[in-house]
Amino acid sequence: MKFAILSFPGSNCDEDMKYALTDIIDAHAEIVQHYEADLQHYDGVVIPTGASYGDYLRPGALALSSAAIASLQAFAATGKPVLGVGNGFQILVEAGLLPGAFLRNKGLKFRSGNATVKVENTASLFTNAYEHGQHITLPFAHEYGNYYVEADLASTLKENGRIAFTYADGNHDGSVEAIAGVLNEQGNVLGMMPLPERAVEVLIGGTDGLALFQSILKNGSERHA
Repeated sequence: MKFAILSFPGSNCDEDMKYALTDIIDAHAEIVQHYEADLQHYDGVVIPTGASYGDYLRPGALALSSAAIASLQAFAATGKPVLGVGNGFQILVEAGLLPGAFLRNKGLKFRSGNATVKVENTASLFTNAYEHGQHITLPFAHEYGNYYVEADLASTLKENGRIAFTYADGNHDGSVEAIAGVLNEQGNVLGMMPLPERAVEVLIGGTDGLALFQSILKNGSERHA
């Protein structure tokens, strides 16, 4: 598979994502700057974390001014995988590719560390290398990690298996239903606040993020077989 890592001004983990994709799971990936984004020739798109446009206005909002968003929306409509982590998740929400909104953490402070996350859906192309109910440890780093959807939509997401991950260690930042990752209706777009690219080697603290990338690669390879 060939991945585009879509980088905006202020993205700061594009190289981390490229390392995870190319050096660890042996996929082809290249960083694509937002102003030159022509995504149609890629098999998957990943939006890394960071602080796009300095998180001015609200995280992810100013990314909508980029022509890359129309290209991203068209790409998602093809059914190919789109993954947004951290700030990338916020961009996907602002672009209308995922529901909801982001509020400041319940404690009104930036937090970072490791989160214990429960795998809620193993039927998706992003998660089928995990076991249902498995607890994994992934790093996080955010100030606006408090994911919000209205109660009726949260129920719909739950009923339809669109909640991919939940926080299993207290949900300290206040996300509705402890949501840590959510899928679009078609199942080809995943946004998550924990950072799997920082958990792909024992050397850097663990390998619990590996199965996510392996799932994407396996499903993509089968699709193109």
